[in-house]
Amino acid sequence: MITPAEAEQLLRDNLRPWDSEECPLAEAQGRVLRAELRGDRDWPPFDRVTRDGYALRAAALAAGTREFRIEARQAAGMRPFQLGAAPDACIEVAAGAVLPAGADGVIPREDTTTEGNRMQVLAAVAALTPGQAVRRRGSDFRQGAVLVPAGTRVTGREIAVAASVGAAALVVARQPKIAVVATGDELVEVGDAVAPHQIRRSNDHALRAALLLAGYPRVERFHLHDMRHEIEHMLWHIIAEFDVVLITGGVSKGKFDFLPAELDAQGVRKVFQGVAQQPGPSVWFGVNPAGKPVFALPGNPVAAYLCFHRYVLPALAHASGLPPPAPQTAVLTAPVTFPPKRAYLLPVKLTSGADGKRGATPDPGGPSGDFSGLAGTDGFVELPAQPTEFPAGYVARFWPWS
Repeated sequence: MITPAEAEQLLRDNLRPWDSEECPLAEAQGRVLRAELRGDRDWPPFDRVTRDGYALRAAALAAGTREFRIEARQAAGMRPFQLGAAPDACIEVAAGAVLPAGADGVIPREDTTTEGNRMQVLAAVAALTPGQAVRRRGSDFRQGAVLVPAGTRVTGREIAVAASVGAAALVVARQPKIAVVATGDELVEVGDAVAPHQIRRSNDHALRAALLLAGYPRVERFHLHDMRHEIEHMLWHIIAEFDVVLITGGVSKGKFDFLPAELDAQGVRKVFQGVAQQPGPSVWFGVNPAGKPVFALPGNPVAAYLCFHRYVLPALAHASGLPPPAPQTAVLTAPVTFPPKRAYLLPVKLTSGADGKRGATPDPGGPSGDFSGLAGTDGFVELPAQPTEFPAGYVARFWPWS
């Protein structure tokens, strides 16, 4: 068996990036940028007033002028006025307005009194510094500056940037079409009657929901019985139609586990099968001749969910063009003993200590077939194969559910 880190590297080495496409800005939420966003002009695009007040010449106040004549009133969005040549000239301005030509600073409204079209600067104001209450053109960024790099998942922040630079469409990674396939004769759909020897399908529902949350909306669910002819027929159509195939169950070495042989017969090259971890050591990954990835996860729900977050989501992010995220860590709040010489994926609840460190309280729950044990957890920590005893205070790598 390989280690989790080796499995992660093999996934990156064998996944082709999704193609790029142009997407309207209104539909870009959650997509991954393939082309950087650049400023289309200086920002601010003009000397912008930041306070309601009066624009004038600093030299006039320095020369002793305290009373000014209001020549005009300029709101945001108006073409700028030209300040008159008289020393006592000023223009009333609103925050966001263009600084009138000829003025070099703004006296805030609260530092003045007014009567009619006359403005008096309060005695407490000694001087006006040129540039006061003004944000200079290009002080945020210059035309052509990179504002959002390629490889960024688009959120409301990036939407705002794109809109501000006139990007009505974005170049993004194509969203893959993903099939989630649950296998097993014992499975019935959620709303169907369930016999004592059957269980309701949960893996495909859980994984579809996690994919939607992660920004992959094109997901469909399927169910395959443990019958060779059904697996052969349906699997061929699923692999042909979908960009990613995610299977749960049927990949161990049992008498009814037909999937590995059938995947091989359909030209899906096995990259690895078996990772030295608990739970979920039977995880399988391969690619077909067209480069389509096929993931086969354990049938046990908790094991499938853990392996999905440990391997599938990072692999999809890599193919989308996202850079590897910075590893997250958490500190064990209680000791953990795990004798087998393999990695341990341990669900945890997060806490925040007085020192600001993120604590991870182990919550292994029930057996790996019990989804309910994950309901109160925030993610899982990955404990290495050695040592087998981990004291409270041990710093472990943390993987969040979302």
